[in-house]
Amino acid sequence: MKLNARLQTAQQSTSNSPVVLIHGLFGSLDNLGVLARDLGQDHTLLQIDLRNHGQSPRSDEMNYPAMAQDVLETLDEYGFEKAIIVGHSMGGKVAMALTAIAPERIDKLVLIDIAPVDYRVRRHDEIFAAINAVSHAGAKTRQQAAALMREHIKEEGVIQFLLKSFAEGDWKFNVPVLWKEYENIVGWQNVPAWEHPALFIRGGDSPYVDETHRDALLAQFPGARAHVVAGAGHWVHAEKPEAVLRAIHRFIDESSLN
Repeated sequence: MKLNARLQTAQQSTSNSPVVLIHGLFGSLDNLGVLARDLGQDHTLLQIDLRNHGQSPRSDEMNYPAMAQDVLETLDEYGFEKAIIVGHSMGGKVAMALTAIAPERIDKLVLIDIAPVDYRVRRHDEIFAAINAVSHAGAKTRQQAAALMREHIKEEGVIQFLLKSFAEGDWKFNVPVLWKEYENIVGWQNVPAWEHPALFIRGGDSPYVDETHRDALLAQFPGARAHVVAGAGHWVHAEKPEAVLRAIHRFIDESSLN
């Protein structure tokens, strides 16, 4: 599937590997913009909308092998023989799934607040309820939508994040398919061990990565290292961008020397 993407050439002449940024559930290519603005100074950058998100095509199929194949075809389209892949949440799982189908195309992995596990929990039912309330009410403006969503979601930051994908009464993600395929999205099928450099960044207050995931994580990514950002939750890159960027730069620079 041909994904919508935004290409940005490095601001400085460089031989660094290009960087591909992959957003999470309910997101779009703009969501990792704070990382893009920094990394784009020294790396050619590609931000993508995953299927059923943003301006990318819609599909009834929503699983990690299919989404990883989309990313691989996008790498081909833009002539990226090898890239540093950075993914947040669902986008991190897409990046990890890519190691199973095209391990030679990945230079390094940066996975933000996600583990290679089947979570077996429903963390997004309130979000779906809020989204559906907005749609059923026929809200047209973000102000109207926000008021309806506050009846279901207490975290204002989550509401504002979701509203980035709301325009003129429509959501920029495929709500029915995301609901139908939700078990695939929170689920996971283990990938073969990928022994190259992988950095797992987690928010210290987030439940998405913890010690219970350690064995599964190291079995699939034995070369992984972890970095915890204290005082941050699941959207750690938005809450503590400087800390996340320091960790990414250190990881890229150190692993390039090995």
